[in-house]
Amino acid sequence: MVITCSDTRTPDTDTSGQLIQKLLKEKGHTVTAYHLVKDEPAQIKGRIAEGLANDAVQAIIINGGTGISRRDSTFEAVDAMLEKRLDGFGEVFHEFGSPAIMSRASAGIIKGRVLFSTPGSEIAVRLAMEKLILPELGHLVKELTK
Repeated sequence: MVITCSDTRTPDTDTSGQLIQKLLKEKGHTVTAYHLVKDEPAQIKGRIAEGLANDAVQAIIINGGTGISRRDSTFEAVDAMLEKRLDGFGEVFHEFGSPAIMSRASAGIIKGRVLFSTPGSEIAVRLAMEKLILPELGHLVKELTK
């Protein structure tokens, strides 16, 4: 499942959400759902809950709302739901450059699913997907379904 959190993007201008879907499909993953929501905690939590209710959803990848502006609330919405945190994701992500200092990228486990929350920029999404998420996604899902 892919969720984009943005107050300004539309499905047509959501290049980051489109990129995530494209990269997942290229690696043989199925995208069971895509949603574009406002950066509002209730909307974000609602879409995550929908994904958790769908047995076909094994992973949730969220982009956007991880910054430090007043409107960025994805981190708070996601963090409150995680049962286990994969702190290494955020830590490793920050090693890729100084702009990452303003990002609150995170990952964790929720109800037997892996969840990644990345910044919304296309550059950050490509980096997260190609260098961190895609190389380990299959392994993570396998570990969670043991």
